[in-house]
Amino acid sequence: MVRVNIPPATRICLVSLLTLSLLYNIARWRQISSISATTGKTQLTTPIVVPYLTLVPLRLFYYPWTLLTATFVEQNIFTVLLNLATLFYGGKYLERAWSSREFAKFIVTIAVLPNVVIVPFYLLWAAIRGNPSIGLTQICGGISIQASFLVAFKQLVPEHTVTVFKGLVQMRVKHFPAIFLFLNTISGVVLGTETAAILAWLGLLTSWTYLRFFKRQPDLTGTSTTNGMGIKGDASETFAFACLFPDVIQPPIAAISDQIYNLLVSLRICTPFSEEAIASGNQQVLARGEAGLPTLLSSHRAGRGTGKREEAERRRALALRALDQRLQAAAAGKAQSHSPSSATSSQPTRAATPTVSGQGMLGGTNYTPDNA
Repeated sequence: MVRVNIPPATRICLVSLLTLSLLYNIARWRQISSISATTGKTQLTTPIVVPYLTLVPLRLFYYPWTLLTATFVEQNIFTVLLNLATLFYGGKYLERAWSSREFAKFIVTIAVLPNVVIVPFYLLWAAIRGNPSIGLTQICGGISIQASFLVAFKQLVPEHTVTVFKGLVQMRVKHFPAIFLFLNTISGVVLGTETAAILAWLGLLTSWTYLRFFKRQPDLTGTSTTNGMGIKGDASETFAFACLFPDVIQPPIAAISDQIYNLLVSLRICTPFSEEAIASGNQQVLARGEAGLPTLLSSHRAGRGTGKREEAERRRALALRALDQRLQAAAAGKAQSHSPSSATSSQPTRAATPTVSGQGMLGGTNYTPDNA
């Protein structure tokens, strides 16, 4: 008999999804049956709403718990199966990587905060359009969880390559968030699924903000001074907001996100990262384990080991490149602090080659991974 080992927090999420989705569809079926028996019509002119399980902006005051429950309510069997797979495979991986407590905090954050933000959005939209029915829109589903898991994988295993259809399709994990947003945005515009598109964006923004600034992670370098509490946030340069998107559009996104970040810092909403925190974050990228994605995405043991080695090499190369750039900038700034006359008269050779000296301290940082 095959026994499936599911961590406790993931198990609770799976049971919640199945139970709440089943209760929702039972309540929905009973409403349809009642209306059909009363009117004698099989086609309904108004949508069925279950406000005590799903999030309805104008009914939130009476059912505040729907800020949490709505995320675990799916309306059809296809979305139920999709979210079950997301929670089962993604939840198991993240919970084992973070611990049950940290994973539970992450799930509550990404389930509640997007719903908190979307409520005033719909109320304001209803007021602008002068259409109260917009405030009765039923909001539910695990889109925000799916977006958040992709961001978490981008942080943990950005260079992992997922291969499907026997190698016909290969894609890096770091590209998943952008593809997910693009598909949901296009679907929102073309097919009218704007609620899913909004939840996808809110899920991505919420999870990235939480992982970037608030979530504590274990110190893998041994440099933390927080008495075993780990490092708060992830200041690494490879987890900047612009890095969630393709390289081509990163510069304009980085320019906009930097302005927003500076505004939040000036308003004292965010605390700026120190140089030490950024350096420590880059070291964390180097020291973070060689763990791969769940075995669903790697069917052969040999291939799984090769994927881990390639991923570790890519991650090491990225972190070394970022560290090398910071050393070059620091060396150049130090050289400019001396006057030209004193630099040429006292130590001409040292001023002429600051970059080589900085690289020599690391034993060389122009690392080229094998099989990259």
